[in-house]
Amino acid sequence: MELAETDKQNYLNLEKGFEGEIKFDVLMENLQQERLILNDLLLEKNTTKFQLDSLHIAQETVYHFEVKNFEGDYYMEKDRFYTYSGKEILNPLHQLRRSETLIHQLLQQLGYSSFQVESYLIFVNPTFTLYQAPKNPSIIFPTQLQRFLLKMNRVPSSNLNYRHTRLGEELLAVHRGDDPYKRLPAYSYEGLRKGFYCDLCYSFKIALKERKLVCMDCGCKEDITHALLRSIQEVKLLFPNLPICTNTMHDWCNMTISKKTILKHLKHYYVPKGYGKWMYFE
Repeated sequence: MELAETDKQNYLNLEKGFEGEIKFDVLMENLQQERLILNDLLLEKNTTKFQLDSLHIAQETVYHFEVKNFEGDYYMEKDRFYTYSGKEILNPLHQLRRSETLIHQLLQQLGYSSFQVESYLIFVNPTFTLYQAPKNPSIIFPTQLQRFLLKMNRVPSSNLNYRHTRLGEELLAVHRGDDPYKRLPAYSYEGLRKGFYCDLCYSFKIALKERKLVCMDCGCKEDITHALLRSIQEVKLLFPNLPICTNTMHDWCNMTISKKTILKHLKHYYVPKGYGKWMYFE
């Protein structure tokens, strides 16, 4: 579907943030010291919800990382954060401090107050520049990432035991799955474009050749079984109350493949319910 401008911008921001977290995760794979890593935690303390990009449980310390994939030039002035064009945005340092306070309180509540908490604001995009940046060791700029990793590797952390595992389990237990930050735009079955799209570049320019879907833009080939099962999962995700049946999938795939082929796959991979024209699959 064609997104409204505000939804499109929100999507792009989410995508950029996710890419930044992936970059950080790849960097952290080079850590030699042992630690438990929990990503994308949504926690609550004193009726206040807070989201953590990455939390590392080490020997005596819980490391909290707020990851930003900001691109371009920014500046700070009187504890306020601006794009270079002068637009004020939320100061990520305030978010970092707030989350650190809540982490302390939560650890105390769970009975793990002996752990120290260290919080860092990580900027991962190499094109990012912050003018008038404060002298703050909690801020790690792109040019400092490798040195920061070496510093982390010098802190002993080995032989993590039941205490560490238990802390990780308790944090996962209080993780809230009902993410209030997810704001999906309104959509309907009728308003969505139908048909197969490329699993690699997302193009809808698809041709069916010898039981494979071939992307006319990037040349990617996908087995028709894989593409159909992927399409079924799309419908189940987007419309959980819509019965999965031959006619529905024939329409969703824009009639690219026959109803006979769809029915054969449904019978093979799913359990039929009902009879005749009322048959659907789970």
